[in-house]
Amino acid sequence: MAATLTEFGLDTSDINKYRLSEVTLDRGSVHERAMDNQEGPWELLKNIARESVRQKELTRFYLQKKENVSSSNVALFVGNLPPNLSQRQYEKILVDKLGKPYKFRQIGPIYYEYGSLIMTYDNADIAVKAFYMLRETSYEDKNLLVLLLPNIIPEMIPEGTRPLLVFVNVKSGGCQGLELICSFRKLLNPYQVYDLDNGGPLPGLYVFRHVKDYKILVCGGDGTVGWVLQCLDNVGQDSECQSPPCAIVPLGTGNDLARVLRWGPGYTGGEDPLTLLKDIIEADEIRLDRWTVVFHTDDKPDDKSGVTALANSSVSTEDNTAIFVMNNYFGIGIDADLCLDFHNAREENPNKFNSRLHNKGVYVKMGLRKMVSRKTWKDLHKEIRLEVDGKVIDLPPVEGIIILNILSWGSGANPWGPEREDNFSKPTHYDGMLEVVGVMGVVHMGQIQSGLRSAIRIAQGGHLRIRLNTEVPIQVDGEPWIQSPCEVVVLRSALKIQGSVPRLVKMDTAFHLLSESIR
Repeated sequence: MAATLTEFGLDTSDINKYRLSEVTLDRGSVHERAMDNQEGPWELLKNIARESVRQKELTRFYLQKKENVSSSNVALFVGNLPPNLSQRQYEKILVDKLGKPYKFRQIGPIYYEYGSLIMTYDNADIAVKAFYMLRETSYEDKNLLVLLLPNIIPEMIPEGTRPLLVFVNVKSGGCQGLELICSFRKLLNPYQVYDLDNGGPLPGLYVFRHVKDYKILVCGGDGTVGWVLQCLDNVGQDSECQSPPCAIVPLGTGNDLARVLRWGPGYTGGEDPLTLLKDIIEADEIRLDRWTVVFHTDDKPDDKSGVTALANSSVSTEDNTAIFVMNNYFGIGIDADLCLDFHNAREENPNKFNSRLHNKGVYVKMGLRKMVSRKTWKDLHKEIRLEVDGKVIDLPPVEGIIILNILSWGSGANPWGPEREDNFSKPTHYDGMLEVVGVMGVVHMGQIQSGLRSAIRIAQGGHLRIRLNTEVPIQVDGEPWIQSPCEVVVLRSALKIQGSVPRLVKMDTAFHLLSESIR
């Protein structure tokens, strides 16, 4: 212990105020052991290495003040509960499952729309017993998800240090997510790295709620990034750091947001994870506009598609209103129709859709089917009324409309096209403006994705109002559904977020050139 304090520049006379902990990883689980003052990390590490080099790589040692090692504030994350119940209902469910001897001190915060919450205990032993009891419990035929959360002591974070909170979607990109989560848990404190398949972003955001300044790394596709940001919308205002900058390691296919922010089209597996961490340190912060999309359906949706639209929304209300947060783009018509077909095919056979080449092949086949299909969207422009910044726009005869926040769509294509002299200003993803373009059919979409043509520029503005007079396919950031007749409003600033959300842009030359080619 004395040698450790000296190594950190701390006074050895304060030896009784600190403790050393040994933390090991075992098959994805984290185990912690308090060490004796006479035990030395270096000797322990040598002994571990003699038995297993792999186990040596999975062992960490941490120093912390004893006064901060408290058993009076132990938190459990509980998920897979029914969403949108009252606090009293959640309390009753948990007390009925646990019994009064294992009742918590309090519950909260409660993440109502996610059906999850935090339970806090005064006694660590009771908390651990409650953890094991709930882990074997189900409610309404769903096993409860229960996590015992670590406790970060902000005072122990050195001045000027910005910790990194890592979220990994292990299902993205084949096995790449699993490889990354193992690598980052070796390189960082394992408590900084969270598997999104195990509770989503909320546990990690709760653990970091008292950290004044930190960064987020999201490993996954654009949908994963949107998921993390949506959760941040819900919990950010209760955190010390309300809008941490976010970096991306793009996994899987598409990754239009990662392309625009210069993190590349996709992680290949050849990059050194340590190099990725260095890139995050050196990255510059920029802003990304985010948008609220409000759908107000004419009648109560009684078909499956209408229910899906409300179920997919960030917020739904009793008056048939669904609210989405948009980061990338919003499609109406043929673009969303293809997206919906692809989505349904992937839902039926998810294991077949882990290759970029295969996914593009599926899109081509679906496009060819649409070309020979009798059903088209040639009269779409007659069924839509578009108003931009208070001005009604005359729509050309198009089969699809795409509203762009970023200049990357369909895995790297730029529908807006290269800069040219016209009545439109040069767009960026932080100018408070949206670009509205039209596509004339499947062939035109293929030409856009091949870089042979651009879409038809229709309008540019910061506030959109759309009237849909017929049932039509819709997609917001790649999430598609069939939308019944409705009014749509698109306005700047995401739900519960004031202003824009900062992002990290990788300034590597290769990625810079990629972004230039996209523009």
